[in-house]
Amino acid sequence: MVSFDHRDPGTDEDTWAPALARPLPALDLDVDRVVVVAAHPDDESLGAAGLLATAAARGITIDLIVATDGEGSHPDSPTHSPATLALMRRRELIDAARIVGLTSDPLFLGLPDGGTDEHRDAIAAALRGTLDRAGADSVLVLSTWQGDGHRDHRVVGEVVEGVCAARGVRSRAFPIWLWHWGEPVDVPWRDAERLTLPPPVRDAKARALEAHASQFRPLSAAPGDEPMIHAGMRAHFERDVEVFLAPEPTTSREAARSSTGVAPDSVGQEYFDDMYARHDDPWGFDSRWYEERKRALLLAALPRRRYRSALEAGCSTGAVTAQLADRCDRVLAVDLAPAAVERAQRRLAGRDNVEVRRARLPDEWPEGEFDLVVLSEVAYYWGGDDLDRGLAASVRVLTGDGHLVACHWRHPVAEYPRSGDSVHDALAVRADLVRLARHEEEDFVLEVFGRRGARSVAAEAGLVS
Repeated sequence: MVSFDHRDPGTDEDTWAPALARPLPALDLDVDRVVVVAAHPDDESLGAAGLLATAAARGITIDLIVATDGEGSHPDSPTHSPATLALMRRRELIDAARIVGLTSDPLFLGLPDGGTDEHRDAIAAALRGTLDRAGADSVLVLSTWQGDGHRDHRVVGEVVEGVCAARGVRSRAFPIWLWHWGEPVDVPWRDAERLTLPPPVRDAKARALEAHASQFRPLSAAPGDEPMIHAGMRAHFERDVEVFLAPEPTTSREAARSSTGVAPDSVGQEYFDDMYARHDDPWGFDSRWYEERKRALLLAALPRRRYRSALEAGCSTGAVTAQLADRCDRVLAVDLAPAAVERAQRRLAGRDNVEVRRARLPDEWPEGEFDLVVLSEVAYYWGGDDLDRGLAASVRVLTGDGHLVACHWRHPVAEYPRSGDSVHDALAVRADLVRLARHEEEDFVLEVFGRRGARSVAAEAGLVS
């Protein structure tokens, strides 16, 4: 359901403090009603308890919709069944809601924890019904954030944004797990607004968090009953500010794609130059377990132990390149950004079987033949017809027995002209390729393709005919 582990130390709050000190526009709370749609009990307290306490003190009507009961929070608990946890978490939520000033009962939808994707209609219907009852009130709708790295958070955020956009209702989203797995570079600050929490509001939020005892304290001393939210993560919710993210504006690249049916232009060199100028490791290739694990999965998915010649498109700083070099007689790695090429060359100095060169893809596609082509986190940068040209070039240089490996992030990124899923959709419909393997997670999809007639690993090894 998530790619990170709640038991990891995560990003220290001290890392976030300078970023949160930047000037951000204030959230406009000049409304008659606030509607919160939470994926699980405690989301509303973690992400928006300060706002709820502020709204209640101003006499603003508050509606709270909770999609699931959070019964999957302790899957290995030897003392609490999912049904027991569901009941406990509902009671905790009611107590927390009262602490911040809600006077009406939450609407519990009781959808399966981790299974909201199959119940989008139910979430949308509940929100529409609440908005219908609001009548002519001016309304602000809050939800979990789509980019939080949790399936239920994403689904709820997508449904809420869609319903609100269709009705012309203002919506905002609050991150939760982002503060644990992310870093300041991961936040779309251009869309961020802040609500400052004075001491009485912070106190109310702290007491609301305490009400969610099943998440902050052990259920018992037994393994499997550990707290879901440790002290390091709790620090993110004890700030004197809450952050809310506005939906992407209609002038965004994604909106351009939706309205025209054609992806915008490819991401240009200036975007990457800026990223490398500001960060030594812009995407955390060397610092994040997520990236380390994904590389291991990519290498494990390669159908052969060894390849003659590999082409890696968009090598960045060479984290994948270094491991490909252990499996290939020759590796050609290319990237658009001069800073990336320089860092990759420095990393791979002394590796005689590796060449790192600058190239603008797909226009400057390398010549030659390769029995391995790697497209890892690169093809969603290709807009317009560049994706089709890039995939065609990948197949053109692929040997008859070669493999093409593609791996891409699945969450929306405003600057990218297309999604990772759309890249893999385009690969899937190519008549000159067959899929040999697919690994799909909430956060990324990894696939291996060969030319028509390509055989499985067992078939190549003679284990099956």
